[in-house]
Amino acid sequence: MSASGVAVLLSWLSCCGSALWRYSSNSPNYHIFSTRSTIKLEYEGTLFSEWSVPGTCSIKNKRSPKTELRCSSPGIQIIKPIVTGPDLEEERYLSVDSSHTCFLWYYKVINFTNNLTQVIIIWIYDPENADPSELLWNANEPSLNSIILSKQLATLGQKPAIYTILRRKVYFPHRKMKNGTWHISIPMTADDVLKEIRGNQVAFQDCFTADIFFLLTFFLLTIPEIPGFLPVSSPQGSQLMADWAACVPSFVVVVADMETFQTNDSFRTWTRIRVPPNILTDDERHSVSDVTLSQDGIFFLINGILYFKNYNAFKGLGSNVNLPDGGIIGITSRKWCWINYLLKDKGRRSSMAIWTENEVYLGYALLKFVKIITTEKLKELLNMSSAATLTIHNVEYTGHPLELALLLNYCITCNIIKTIYLVIYNEDTEQWVFQDFALDVTTDTFLIPNFIYSAMPELILWDKHRIYYYYHNFTDTGVLQTPTEFGNLSRLSHNSTIHDVFMDYYGNIVVKMENNVMFYFKINIKDAVKLHLWTNSTIKSLISLNTSGKMYLIHVFENGTIYPQEYPLKLEAQSIAFKTKEKCPYMAFHNDIFRAFYLLDKGQNLSVWAQIVYPENIGLYIIVESYGPKILEEKNQVHYEIASGYCTKTMTVTFSQNINYEAVDDYFKLQYQNTGLLLVHVRPSEHAKTCPVSQKVFQISVGCDANKFIAVKGFDKKECLQHDFFYIIEKSYLRDRPSKHLRVKYNWEKYGCPLRVDFREKFHPVVQLYNDNGYVEDVEVNFIVWEIHGRDDYSFNNTMKKSGCLHEAQTWKSMTELNKRVPLEEAWGPENYKHCFSYAIGKPGDLNQPYEIINKSNHNHLVWPLGHSGMYVFRVKILDPNYSFCNLTTIFAIETFGVIPSPSAYMVAAFLFLLMLLFFSILVLSYFHYLRIYREYIYEPLHKSERKQKNN
Repeated sequence: MSASGVAVLLSWLSCCGSALWRYSSNSPNYHIFSTRSTIKLEYEGTLFSEWSVPGTCSIKNKRSPKTELRCSSPGIQIIKPIVTGPDLEEERYLSVDSSHTCFLWYYKVINFTNNLTQVIIIWIYDPENADPSELLWNANEPSLNSIILSKQLATLGQKPAIYTILRRKVYFPHRKMKNGTWHISIPMTADDVLKEIRGNQVAFQDCFTADIFFLLTFFLLTIPEIPGFLPVSSPQGSQLMADWAACVPSFVVVVADMETFQTNDSFRTWTRIRVPPNILTDDERHSVSDVTLSQDGIFFLINGILYFKNYNAFKGLGSNVNLPDGGIIGITSRKWCWINYLLKDKGRRSSMAIWTENEVYLGYALLKFVKIITTEKLKELLNMSSAATLTIHNVEYTGHPLELALLLNYCITCNIIKTIYLVIYNEDTEQWVFQDFALDVTTDTFLIPNFIYSAMPELILWDKHRIYYYYHNFTDTGVLQTPTEFGNLSRLSHNSTIHDVFMDYYGNIVVKMENNVMFYFKINIKDAVKLHLWTNSTIKSLISLNTSGKMYLIHVFENGTIYPQEYPLKLEAQSIAFKTKEKCPYMAFHNDIFRAFYLLDKGQNLSVWAQIVYPENIGLYIIVESYGPKILEEKNQVHYEIASGYCTKTMTVTFSQNINYEAVDDYFKLQYQNTGLLLVHVRPSEHAKTCPVSQKVFQISVGCDANKFIAVKGFDKKECLQHDFFYIIEKSYLRDRPSKHLRVKYNWEKYGCPLRVDFREKFHPVVQLYNDNGYVEDVEVNFIVWEIHGRDDYSFNNTMKKSGCLHEAQTWKSMTELNKRVPLEEAWGPENYKHCFSYAIGKPGDLNQPYEIINKSNHNHLVWPLGHSGMYVFRVKILDPNYSFCNLTTIFAIETFGVIPSPSAYMVAAFLFLLMLLFFSILVLSYFHYLRIYREYIYEPLHKSERKQKNN
């Protein structure tokens, strides 16, 4: 949006309604609010006289409703407008820093869909001397000041890098600075969206460059506007409703009472969503009661029917996709982002929930819907009376990545009072758990739940006037209190009703009323404070998250335009806290939990620490709580010290699993029982609204890491000449001794490049473990190999006796005889492995047999036949049952050479037969040949001589 457009919208904001004032800075998200910052003041109303500012601050024009302020001294600055008349305007206590951070990173993203990469163009800019396009964040190239500043800092050693928070990867500029910008190329990802631009600690004129967080994923397209299509909206006079992608909060859809809007960049740009004519009536087009955004498109709930809009179509959904044709009362999507999670049973997770009064459906990708429960079935599960009335009140996803909560209406007579119950459904285990939750309300009360970002099931509920809190797994409950009016927020906001409740990952909770009055509290806090007025009561607005994960306001105007406005929640909360004298009970709360997801395999453990610093004689401590199956052991160690009147407590927590999976009765059942998903949070024992972070939440999954794989050292799949290649395996070399030779086509893509080995050389495979980040370790544990095409003309150099066996070890022959009805690859594995190093297991047997188990240190090698060469394609399987939950296998190929092949006996016999046949044939032919000569030269010459004499 242009600067003139912004000015018009700001004038619209101040055109009417009650008087208020606000402030802003040139730094995005108020990231820099210091003695160097220009603070812009703006008063809305007609009674303005002048500004009252402290002597340490200089104001440009104190009698102008819109002016600029600079404060030369850090600290709390009391600022308020002086107005004519008996009423007084509220004052703010602005916290001005003395930071040496003056510059910011600016980035622009160019998407290349052909190779799924993104090029990030980065430069440095000074918010106080930036171009207007840079301040509005729509610049395509750096301004002249930014070019000079970036080059100057680059000569001093400044260089940016992009760090990903979830996968811990780092990307650097791929070439030198060009025109004052750096270029960094990164792959498009859906599971590594949180990124940070960091630079070196380089100062210019005592000023540093601040690091910046931002969200970046695949390029998400908004649905384009099509000429001739008609608006779709909520009923006239309705409040705004919105939904956004949980892991990409900048991808938003907003429904107003005149249009529907969509954005992929937190409304820096946006489009209108319209529908084709002749599908909906005019009344239906203006009757949207709920909206949900998914990767497939946008879902609208209109008069009890679910409609779907994407790039290509707009259609109603019903029995054609396993949904009811009417009677739908609500839809919802996930609110919290869990990119990684472990599924034990099901291969997918739902993205939305749809419900009627008596049925609940889950929605998946590609418009797949499944009914999961009915109220009649719930009555049976919960042992409720058949005479009672049970209906679905509301549905919401919890903070758990795999759980869904149902609020149920329960009553007998249903005249005045009904009871709200809560059940939680786990999508993976498909179990319903009735919670210790019961709330009596009037029959006309409608409650909206919102689960907190927490490990335990914690939520807040609200009706039109009050907020109900349920903390610590429903053990701490009540009504959110206010300084007056006993928690009735409507009485403190000119009888307005609650419009929406906003929560972020830092524990901040903002309650927004329909007239834009806002209240603030944090999780685990039981009282709220009223924030300063920020938005005019006549403007329709909504709270959302921007690309930096910060709260901002969305304003929709009657002319069908939309305008985003940053909101300084931290500064506003600090202003109220200074007035109420509220302080955080601790000085600092630190931890080393840098990830939201940890995956533990067999034998692995996780250690984290948290530290709290607080004034002595307060008695704070650290609380660690977990929610999920009891599959991990937890050990805590607390270190305590005190100095200079402050106490420091450091808690180290270790999560581990110590289970022996070897030689158990049911290996797979034991694995299943000890895998799962555990949510953990670490928090201080006391909280306050002024504390920066309430708690740290993370997930521990115990199970198989799908990104983990093994490979044999020294083998490659690319660095060889690939061509069509067939070879023959003689039937005598095959395990099953078939009647025919086996012809095999070599699969280069699957088998990789074969390793050529002299037939006199023994081969010891070294197995290595990898994940998506690369090499992890050499595998030390036992593994087995077998030729996948059935060859058995190879052996091992170690015998069972040489390997130290006390009884006969397992072999392929013995295991296939025990498991005749299963494929070869399933006959032997970690599920039935038994070692040979104990007298208590097995029988003595013949210990001179080859030992067919290999590990890195037992020096067991593959030995090749001396009489012939060949191509061997082996599969490797990890045999140790305590190594991994994954079935780790890989393939490698060996081609032996150097053998002069010995002729076949059949071929020798055939050759000798042919040779003898040829000899006798020549002998016979010679006989007749010499016989003819004898006749010609012995008898015939005598007759000829007599005849000659007579003639003479």
